Amino acid sequence: MSYRFEMRVDPLTQEIFYAVPLRSTALMQDPLLNKGSCFPREERTEFGLSGLIAERVGSLEEQLERAIQNYRMKSTDLERYITLIGLLDRNETLFYALLRRHLYEMLPIIYTPTVGLACLKLSQIMRRYRGVYITQRNVVNTEQVLRNIGLPDVTLIVVTDGERILGYGDLGVDGMGIPIGKVALYVAAGGIHPASTLPVCIDVGTNNKRLLSDPLYLGTRRPRLKDDAYWEVIERFVQGVRRTFPRALIQWEDFAKSHAFELLDRYQRRIPSFDDDIQGTGATAAAALRTALKIAGRPIEGERILIHGFGQAGSGIAQAIATMMEADAGVPVDKARRAIYAVDQQGLLLEGDTSVELQQRPFLQPNDLITSWNVSRTRPPTLAETVREARITTLIGVSAQADCFDESILHQMAMNCEQPVIFALSNPTSCSETTPEAVVEATEGRALMAFGSPFPPVRMPDGRTITAAQCNNLYIFPGVGLGSIVCHAQMVSDRMFHAAASALSDMVTPEERDRGMLLPDIEDVRRVSATVALAVSRQAREEGTGIRAGDERLRSLILGAMWEPHYYPYRYVRQITE
Repeated sequence: MSYRFEMRVDPLTQEIFYAVPLRSTALMQDPLLNKGSCFPREERTEFGLSGLIAERVGSLEEQLERAIQNYRMKSTDLERYITLIGLLDRNETLFYALLRRHLYEMLPIIYTPTVGLACLKLSQIMRRYRGVYITQRNVVNTEQVLRNIGLPDVTLIVVTDGERILGYGDLGVDGMGIPIGKVALYVAAGGIHPASTLPVCIDVGTNNKRLLSDPLYLGTRRPRLKDDAYWEVIERFVQGVRRTFPRALIQWEDFAKSHAFELLDRYQRRIPSFDDDIQGTGATAAAALRTALKIAGRPIEGERILIHGFGQAGSGIAQAIATMMEADAGVPVDKARRAIYAVDQQGLLLEGDTSVELQQRPFLQPNDLITSWNVSRTRPPTLAETVREARITTLIGVSAQADCFDESILHQMAMNCEQPVIFALSNPTSCSETTPEAVVEATEGRALMAFGSPFPPVRMPDGRTITAAQCNNLYIFPGVGLGSIVCHAQMVSDRMFHAAASALSDMVTPEERDRGMLLPDIEDVRRVSATVALAVSRQAREEGTGIRAGDERLRSLILGAMWEPHYYPYRYVRQITE
């Protein structure tokens, strides 16, 4: 097995350099290694690049200026996405330096919402393959497939089967844009070296009729594998990862809920792994709630919480809040679950409902709860009825039902308590359960708000500005991944996500809380990731699943692992093998 490069340290000078076996155009065509105009003259000679690059030796700053000018010339978000992915495919160091510098501006392009539009068209706009594709045909050779990428030490794998891509559903291999985007955020926000990351698509077919009939579709043209055939592919993939990259953390991404919870159940204790749609979303929402309750001065154990939409995100948020109640206030987990009112399509979830799914069952409310409620006995209570009768103090929406938190519900929340907590977390903006303006008007500016999409601040008649927090998983998953990898965690537990949520909430300063901020400034995400990573690694140590190192040692390891985009010096070697 030969590698594309290897990071080494000169024993005499202690200089860090890349040992590289590629030369000439092969070197320039490798996006991990290409420096473009920044190859110094001695490397141009050593690697056979003389005459292949314009005479002047450039700088990374010059390249960044050229790249941002090119980016800002584009007139649509899809064009901007294609421009950024094209840069990633040519020069990864420059791409990450650009993304690092302009993360807030480019976040909606490289990830939601624009990445969803790109996935809808990925088979048409594909310029260059990234990552690896696992199929029923090649899964028996997973180890060889993973080695084909030519990377010596992959520690982070983001994998999808493309069945539940954002709000678009089954996109098959066109869902590969999601792991690619997630990996980019791990590098930019968490500082994980790009050579340690790998996006993976498990191609088990698609049930999308449009794709099956599209002659340009790049994936397997057959209905999705089911049952044992599906799980055999997943199992062989996991075994291949364990043998090839034994230190790797797997993030399960955009799997349908029929598989997502079982993936966690099957593999959480066998290999370091987590599902960001469930656990990352839950931890981010729990962190925002924890801050909101600090502002309101209310104890978590007295809160009455309604979650509208009880799929992956809703179940994850409920579990994160129950863990927070247990860990922070000593509330027994069964009692904590009773404080959470789960409302799905059929209404409030009650005991005896045979349509509920396995992950929903712990949060069923007892039937005698509603005996004193002023509601019909012929059906479960509706969202509005539950808000009114249970006197809900925290309302969380992950239903993707636009404007379902209507004026009457918001007015009721304003009547239930002095400072209601209202989170409308569905993406994109068109699916948001409400808007900041509507919440401010209905509650006279008293509510503490968070949204899944970014919204501008709301100006009050008295001149105050009210900030609506954005519950973006970017606050959590890069730090969880970084901390788990650095501390060699054997598993990623619920308590590790709770530690991440608590650390995130604690970063919000009193001055920020006074402005209604429930989470730190997203532009400070690198510091956030380092703080979350330390909390996660400390928790892993306490649970006996991570290395037993002191806090200062862990902090040093985390900061040392956070890569800043720059060009390393190269030295030519004939071959690098295992």
